[in-house]
Amino acid sequence: MSKKKILVVDDEIDFLKVIKLRLEVNGYDVVTAFDGEEVLKKIKTERPDALLLDILMPKIDGLDILKKVREENKSLPIFIMTAFSNEERYNFANKFNASGFILKTSNLQKEVDNIRAILSVSDESKK
Repeated sequence: MSKKKILVVDDEIDFLKVIKLRLEVNGYDVVTAFDGEEVLKKIKTERPDALLLDILMPKIDGLDILKKVREENKSLPIFIMTAFSNEERYNFANKFNASGFILKTSNLQKEVDNIRAILSVSDESKK
């Protein structure tokens, strides 16, 4: 079985390096993007198995990306990453079927385990 590919999108380079390394150590192939425009291109060229998407980004914010991706792909697991969450963002993300939320200040290994669990369920539903 080939490695799952995860597209991680964040404009904070240091956090992007940390989450990329954590995912790679856990057996994932990781592709990165730094802004909303780049993610829209890479989603088509890289065809990831999941998307980790920061909310606050230049050019196009993460919630707008979530909405655009959902217009074309209803089943791609999309995790929203944020250091600052509020009820309005949470409700918007749920409206467009975000698969989960990753708090940047939380235990990243726990979040990787949650991603693994959701990807496993996603694989089962495709059978």
